[in-house]
Amino acid sequence: MTGEQQDFFEVTVRQVKLEADNVVSIEVVPDRGLLPAYEPGAHLDLMLPSGLIRQYSLCSPPGDRSFYRIAVLREPNGRGGSEEIHETALVGKRVQIRGPRNHFALDPSPRYLFIAGGIGITPMLAMVIRAEREKSPYELVYVGRTLDAMAFRDRLATGPHVRVAVTSETGRPDLAALVADAGDDTLIYACGPAEMLAALEKACSEAGKSDRLRLEKFESDGEAAAEAASGASFEVELAKSGVVLTVAEDQGLLEVIEPHCDIMTSCEDGFCGTCETQVLAGVPEHHDTILSEKEREAGKTMMVCVGRCQSSRLVLDL
Repeated sequence: MTGEQQDFFEVTVRQVKLEADNVVSIEVVPDRGLLPAYEPGAHLDLMLPSGLIRQYSLCSPPGDRSFYRIAVLREPNGRGGSEEIHETALVGKRVQIRGPRNHFALDPSPRYLFIAGGIGITPMLAMVIRAEREKSPYELVYVGRTLDAMAFRDRLATGPHVRVAVTSETGRPDLAALVADAGDDTLIYACGPAEMLAALEKACSEAGKSDRLRLEKFESDGEAAAEAASGASFEVELAKSGVVLTVAEDQGLLEVIEPHCDIMTSCEDGFCGTCETQVLAGVPEHHDTILSEKEREAGKTMMVCVGRCQSSRLVLDL
């Protein structure tokens, strides 16, 4: 849940399996008992052996608390986490995880349109399982460059409500047409490459359905960090130490507070949620892509990697 302060805990990697070209799934199990429950759309923070922290959507069946499954796409030009996972012998090793947390919750709806691009299929798996169990009408459009690169195809139900689009053979699906065909009672969930999500946002905006769209981003476009890098100067108090600092007009909040507190970060562009921090006083200025409008208005938490302050002083639970 948004805003919860959670601690890391240890689990054991019981299986690593190649699911597609450059995609492995990882299953972890608890020492004893059951793992925390989670809802479709939730993700874990995984601490890698190097100390890097990365976020991965849970794609195991929701309701089965005996294990968690995540999947990792190897990205040679990424930030290093996927390379480390693919190159490290993890089976039998102890790793630390935190969560689950959910910024991509499956809201109740008469029907759903799920659109997954590449590794974006991972959060959709749990959503499809839930929709199947509850007999909720849905359509899944799974987009990939080649069949060999598309993980978990064998775990998807077959039928007219599941469409696999291989772009190297048929080209990209017409997102505007998909949005136009979706009824006004349909929630649209999408996860995948930034280009695909931007096109889908445009299509929904033009169709007057922006309020029906729910997105999860796996990669940064740098825009949020750029927006939060400058603005009006303000003071920030770190409540746990009492330290008061000034964030200048040409400084970001994170760069000012990071040397003075223990804060975990990962994406540094407001889409992963690792740095979510409770706000004790002040009016936060949000530039993340995680919090809902209601959560922003409440002002109880913020992503400090891309946050600023609309008031003269901000007090954080750090």
